[in-house]
Amino acid sequence: MSASSQSSSSLWLPITLASVILMITMGIRQTVGLFIHPIVMETTMTIAEISMALAIGQLMWGAFQPLFGAWADKRSAFSVLVIGALLIALGQLGTLWASSFLPLTLAQGLLSPAGAAAGSFSVLIGVVASRMPPDKGSMASGIINAGGSVGQFLFAPLVQVIISLRGMASGLGFLAIAALATIFPSWLLCRDDKRQALMADAPTAASTATESGLKQQIALAFRNPNYLLLHAGFLTCGFHVAFLTTHLPTEAALCGHDATVPAISLSLIGLCNIAGSIAAGFLGKRYPMKYILAVLYASRAVMIALFLLSSKSETAFYIFACAIGFTWLATVPPTAGIIGKLFGTRYLATLFGFTLFTHQIGAFFGAWLGGVAMQYEGNLTWVWYVDIALALLAALVNLPIKEKSVAVRLREMA
Repeated sequence: MSASSQSSSSLWLPITLASVILMITMGIRQTVGLFIHPIVMETTMTIAEISMALAIGQLMWGAFQPLFGAWADKRSAFSVLVIGALLIALGQLGTLWASSFLPLTLAQGLLSPAGAAAGSFSVLIGVVASRMPPDKGSMASGIINAGGSVGQFLFAPLVQVIISLRGMASGLGFLAIAALATIFPSWLLCRDDKRQALMADAPTAASTATESGLKQQIALAFRNPNYLLLHAGFLTCGFHVAFLTTHLPTEAALCGHDATVPAISLSLIGLCNIAGSIAAGFLGKRYPMKYILAVLYASRAVMIALFLLSSKSETAFYIFACAIGFTWLATVPPTAGIIGKLFGTRYLATLFGFTLFTHQIGAFFGAWLGGVAMQYEGNLTWVWYVDIALALLAALVNLPIKEKSVAVRLREMA
C-alpha cells in the first residue's frame, strides 16, 4: 500500500510540476496577440512591422527548441528552465522600451521566444518521459500539454483586464513576474535529475558517449520517412496556431467587436484544449496515433470553413473558439508519442525539439502573412483559405506513417 502510494506520487509530482511551468510559459506566449493594437496605438510601427517581429519570434521559438532540448538531454534541464525564465522576463521588460521595429524584434522576436522555448514542451516532456513507464508516456504528454492550455485560459482574460485597467506596461510587467515565478517549480522538478551530475567543465567518457549517441540518433531520425512526415504535418499546425493566436484579435476588430471578444475567445481555446489534450493523450494508448493526428487536422479545415460561412457574431467567435480549441495543441501528445515509439525517450527532448522547429517555420508564415494581408488587402480572407488547405494536407501526410519502431534504440546513459 505504502509502496504503491509512493510510486503513484513519484509519477504525478513531475507531471504536475511540468504542467505548472508550461501553464505559465504558454500562457505568456499565447497572449502576445493582445498587445498588437496597444503597440500600434503607442508607437509609430505598422501592423505589418509588428507582425513581422512576432513572426520572427515564432521562428526563433522553434529554432531554440532542439538547442535547449539537447542541452537538457546532455547537461541540466534545470539550468535550461532558469535561463528560460530570465529571458522571458527580459523580453517583456524590453518591449516597454520598444518604439521601433528592431527593439521590438529583439524583445519579442528573440529574447522572449528563446526563453519560452527553454520552458516549452520539448524540455518538459523530455524530463518527465524519462521517468515514466513506456505505456504512460502518451498520457503524461497529454496532461502536461493541458497545463499549457490552462495557462492560455487563465492568462488571456487576465492580461486583457490588466491592459484595459492599467495599460500595456502593467500587462508586460505582470508577464515578467509570472515568468520568474517558474524558477521554484523548475527546481522541484529537476532536483533529482541525474543528468545534472554530468559536469560541463571537462569532457568525460560518459559525456563523450552521450554526445556521440545524440548525433547518431539525430542522423537516424532524419533518415526515417515517418519522422519526416511528422515534420510536414506539424509545420501546417504551426501556421494555424500562430495565425489564430496573432490575428484573431484583428479578425474580431474587423467584425466590429471590442477587445474582450478575442480575449474570451483565446481563453475558451485554452479551456477546451485541456479536454482535447488529455483526450488525445489517453486515446494514444488505444489507437494508432497517426489516425488521431489525421482526424485533428481534418477537423480544423471543417471548423474554419464553417466559421467563415457564419455571421461572425460574438456567439460565432465563441463557438468557433470552443471547437477549434479541442484540437488546438492536442496534436502534441500523439506527435511526441510517435517519436517515442520510433526512437525511445532518451533523446526525446532533442528530437521533439526539431519537430517543434518545423512547427515554428509554419508559425512564422502564419503570423507574418496575416500582417501582410491586413496591410495590403485590409482583411484576412485569403489567409483563412490557405489555412484550410494546409489543414487538409496535414491530415493526408500523417496517414502513411508507420508507428512501429524501425530504429535501433540507443543505450540509456546516466
